[in-house]
Amino acid sequence: MDRANGSLFSGFILLGFSNRPQLETALFVVILVIYFLSFVGNSTIILLSVVDPHLHSPMYFFLSNLSFMDLCLTTCTVPQTLFNFKGKDKTITYGGCVTQLFIALGLGGVECVLLAVMAYDRYAAVCRPLHYMVIMHPQLCLHLVVTAWLTGFGNSMVQTALTMTLPLCGRNQLDHFFCEVPVMLKLACTNTFINEAELFAVSVFFLVVPLSLILVSYGHITHAVLKIKSAQGRRKAFGTCGSHLLVVIIFFGTLISMYLQPPSSYSQDVNKSIALFYTLVTPLLNPLIYTLRNKEVKSALRRIMGRTTD
Repeated sequence: MDRANGSLFSGFILLGFSNRPQLETALFVVILVIYFLSFVGNSTIILLSVVDPHLHSPMYFFLSNLSFMDLCLTTCTVPQTLFNFKGKDKTITYGGCVTQLFIALGLGGVECVLLAVMAYDRYAAVCRPLHYMVIMHPQLCLHLVVTAWLTGFGNSMVQTALTMTLPLCGRNQLDHFFCEVPVMLKLACTNTFINEAELFAVSVFFLVVPLSLILVSYGHITHAVLKIKSAQGRRKAFGTCGSHLLVVIIFFGTLISMYLQPPSSYSQDVNKSIALFYTLVTPLLNPLIYTLRNKEVKSALRRIMGRTTD
């Protein structure tokens, strides 16, 4: 590991949008508001999934895990971003950068796997309704979630080690607002072809494979729903699955645009905008999508509100 030629290395400088101070001031307010709304929204879904018996089902068990991951992701990146945007100090310690990279990368991998698991859950609910509770029994659900977490953070451990051991030759300015693998690869002062190839292969595994499984699941779901004679039944099935599919499109769309291209071809302004969307806007959209498009969640929220007012 090259810590910028040794003992003088104290950390990295996150440039962010430092060349546009007025933009940073405006973004500080916007990010703070979105972070607060995201925190409230995801915390509400976790709370409802725990306290409301009507939501003690596999779907909401997975959804509460998704909300917990979104809470962790925003908390991992946003406070440091707000600190850097507010003041003149743009630094992050070496240990802070490693931690941020490890957690953000791990959570991204977990969410990729979990969204595929949620698609399988919807497939079982729509295509095998009579056997749904037998197929998605609590022990299997727990195993699937544990597998998602172990897979995501196992990969993150390897990626973080490979990335943070690259020689930097004194370079410590990251043209970004948090530590991310493609940005770290651009900072390295050695040929990163092997790292880029390995990152691409891992990205295919965590992005293309789960997305393909999701699309296959929804192909079967669409075929099954079209066979339902009741228009109300079709609307209910499409409504439940539509929320998940919308989350999938937003999540995978942003990550594919970030990771399935060589770091050398990145436009940093575009990449920073996409990263902001992925780490900030997506965690806000998830609870909104699932709440506004889901009658069960809205009913649970009304029941909880009713208890508090009694």
